[in-house]
Amino acid sequence: MSTGGTAGLLAARIAVWAALPGELFLAVCLVAGVRIPGAVLLGAEALVLAVLALEAYVMWPLYAARRRAGDGRRAAGAAAVRAVVPVAVRRLVVHEVRALHSLGLWLLRRRHRVPEGARPFPYTGPQAWIMWAFLLVSVVETVVLALVIPWPLVHAVVLVVDVYGILIILALHAACETRPHVVADGALRLRYGALFDLRVPAAVIVSARVERRFTDGGLVRVDEEGTLDLAVGSQTAVSVELTEPVEFVRPLGRRGSARTLRFHADDPRAMVAALGRERSTEADAAGTAQAGGKATAGGKAAAGGAAQAGGTAAAGERSAPAA
Repeated sequence: MSTGGTAGLLAARIAVWAALPGELFLAVCLVAGVRIPGAVLLGAEALVLAVLALEAYVMWPLYAARRRAGDGRRAAGAAAVRAVVPVAVRRLVVHEVRALHSLGLWLLRRRHRVPEGARPFPYTGPQAWIMWAFLLVSVVETVVLALVIPWPLVHAVVLVVDVYGILIILALHAACETRPHVVADGALRLRYGALFDLRVPAAVIVSARVERRFTDGGLVRVDEEGTLDLAVGSQTAVSVELTEPVEFVRPLGRRGSARTLRFHADDPRAMVAALGRERSTEADAAGTAQAGGKATAGGKAAAGGAAQAGGTAAAGERSAPAA
């Protein structure tokens, strides 16, 4: 990419970061019913149009280049958006949409993509009381601020922000409730709400054991030895060893890899048993096949020995008259 194209791409990314907070603030004001002066609205709309024009100016060459390379319209458009819009912004928007979708699933008492025959394993035990306590504090804060703030504009804005914050807390908890860990056909799907999703094939799982640990880091942490800690309430309960590293994506888009997985499950023994049962079934099948092969080989050796003994006896009978 040329120097001018690089500068334009950088400017477009900065514009997205700068315009997003302002748009959110205006949206909150409008939802709260706050009357915004016409000059402010006009200036905000002009700023949005300028940002959109800059985004289109930067995206179009990227889109055209992808189309010339043979990509379809959707793939080329997605590539252009990925190049211009920062990955953290995209991930935050996607996480929020998924969390709100999970809130709907939670109200309908449904789970997200748990296939028939698969075993779901919840993990929200250590954090449930924290989430509900935080929710209670947020509700009390909302009521208190609604009573003590005398200025109508500030009162309306704070009220909308607090109510939306309560909704997001519920959505985050609902995402964890409706997106449990899943064990299916020996494979493991490791999740934390809408923020983390890792699929581990059955072929790379060596062992699983109950191992309770307390961590000091955040939600996702990887050490120098390639051990991933996916903590809930600063604790993990299951450790899974792999034959080779698996790649994963952090909540804000950074990538990593790990060969040992440590995570929490409310019933770690049942989860370890489910993973062990799947692998032991495969091992039993392999052992049965191997035993069958040995039995076949033994049968062939016995038959060969009998034939050789018969041939020796026949030779002895033929040589007897000559003696």
